Amino acid sequence: MPQVTKEAASQIVVDFIKKQKNTDKINIAMVEENSDGYVVRGTCPIDMEGHPWAERFTIVVDLKGRIKTADYALL
Repeated sequence: MPQVTKEAASQIVVDFIKKQKNTDKINIAMVEENSDGYVVRGTCPIDMEGHPWAERFTIVVDLKGRIKTADYALL
Protein backbone atom coordinates (compact mmCIF):
# COMPACT_ATOMS: atom_id res chain seq x y z
CA MET A 1 0.00 0.00 0.00
CA PRO A 2 1.54 3.35 -0.99
CA GLN A 3 2.29 5.76 1.81
CA VAL A 4 1.65 8.77 -0.45
CA THR A 5 -1.62 9.34 -2.32
CA LYS A 6 -2.00 10.79 -5.81
CA GLU A 7 -3.26 14.05 -4.34
CA ALA A 8 -0.31 14.27 -1.93
CA ALA A 9 2.16 13.57 -4.76
CA SER A 10 0.57 16.37 -6.82
CA GLN A 11 0.85 18.78 -3.89
CA ILE A 12 4.50 17.82 -3.30
CA VAL A 13 5.25 18.60 -6.96
CA VAL A 14 3.36 21.91 -6.86
CA ASP A 15 5.28 23.01 -3.76
CA PHE A 16 8.59 21.89 -5.32
CA ILE A 17 7.99 23.82 -8.55
CA LYS A 18 6.82 26.92 -6.67
CA LYS A 19 10.19 27.00 -4.90
CA GLN A 20 12.27 26.07 -7.97
CA LYS A 21 10.62 28.29 -10.59
CA ASN A 22 9.14 31.04 -8.38
CA THR A 23 5.68 30.77 -9.97
CA ASP A 24 2.15 30.04 -8.79
CA LYS A 25 0.73 29.05 -12.21
CA ILE A 26 1.34 25.31 -12.24
CA ASN A 27 -0.85 23.00 -14.30
CA ILE A 28 -0.80 19.32 -13.39
CA ALA A 29 -1.82 17.35 -16.49
CA MET A 30 -1.43 13.75 -15.33
CA VAL A 31 -0.44 11.70 -12.30
CA GLU A 32 0.52 8.07 -12.98
CA GLU A 33 1.17 5.47 -10.31
CA ASN A 34 3.98 2.96 -10.82
CA SER A 35 5.88 0.53 -8.61
CA ASP A 36 8.36 3.21 -7.47
CA GLY A 37 5.80 5.92 -6.67
CA TYR A 38 4.13 8.52 -8.89
CA VAL A 39 5.05 10.24 -12.15
CA VAL A 40 3.59 13.75 -12.28
CA ARG A 41 3.46 15.64 -15.58
CA GLY A 42 2.36 19.18 -16.34
CA THR A 43 3.38 22.67 -17.41
CA CYS A 44 4.40 25.95 -15.84
CA PRO A 45 5.33 29.38 -17.23
CA ILE A 46 8.90 30.67 -17.10
CA ASP A 47 10.50 33.98 -18.03
CA MET A 48 13.54 33.80 -20.30
CA GLU A 49 15.21 37.18 -20.79
CA GLY A 50 11.91 39.02 -20.54
CA HIS A 51 9.94 36.65 -22.78
CA PRO A 52 7.29 34.30 -21.39
CA TRP A 53 7.64 30.62 -22.30
CA ALA A 54 5.83 27.46 -21.26
CA GLU A 55 7.88 24.68 -19.74
CA ARG A 56 6.83 21.03 -19.52
CA PHE A 57 7.91 18.99 -16.49
CA THR A 58 8.01 15.33 -15.53
CA ILE A 59 8.72 14.69 -11.86
CA VAL A 60 8.94 11.33 -10.09
CA VAL A 61 7.87 11.21 -6.44
CA ASP A 62 8.72 8.06 -4.46
CA LEU A 63 6.37 6.33 -2.02
CA LYS A 64 7.90 8.26 0.89
CA GLY A 65 7.09 11.61 -0.73
CA ARG A 66 10.60 12.51 -1.90
CA ILE A 67 11.42 13.91 -5.34
CA LYS A 68 13.51 11.30 -7.19
CA THR A 69 13.90 12.97 -10.60
CA ALA A 70 12.82 16.20 -12.23
CA ASP A 71 12.98 16.75 -16.00
CA TYR A 72 12.08 20.02 -17.73
CA ALA A 73 11.66 20.91 -21.42
CA LEU A 74 10.55 24.06 -23.22
CA LEU A 75 7.37 23.82 -25.26
